[in-house]
Amino acid sequence: MKYSVVLHKDPQSDYSVTVPDLPGCFSAGSTIEEALSMAKEAIECHIEGMFLDGEFIPKLLPFEEHQANPKYSDGIWGIVEIDISQLSSKSKQVNITLPEYLLNTVDNYAKKHGETRSGLLAHAVTEYISSHQ
Repeated sequence: MKYSVVLHKDPQSDYSVTVPDLPGCFSAGSTIEEALSMAKEAIECHIEGMFLDGEFIPKLLPFEEHQANPKYSDGIWGIVEIDISQLSSKSKQVNITLPEYLLNTVDNYAKKHGETRSGLLAHAVTEYISSHQ
């Protein structure tokens, strides 16, 4: 999942990072690179907490929609990519049945994008559920 993040910098402070799609998820860093790295860690921890609490991950809003929000008008924008399939410490093997063409499509897409079948399916299911709440 690709999260939009907005960085702010006051003259006498570090960069602060806000994740508009995850209310309450914030981070900071002394450089832009460190701020983005710390944002990735904050997002992962935030989502992991949501999983543990049985909550659904909120739907990602389009980048442009966040940019149009006056609250973020003076920020520096970035994208932080999170592989949610790597977050939950508990994995469970399941046996599912899919049409062969669909399985081939999943495998080809995953390979082309450097993902695993399981990671792609976990990502797709999470996005589907969050967008249909």
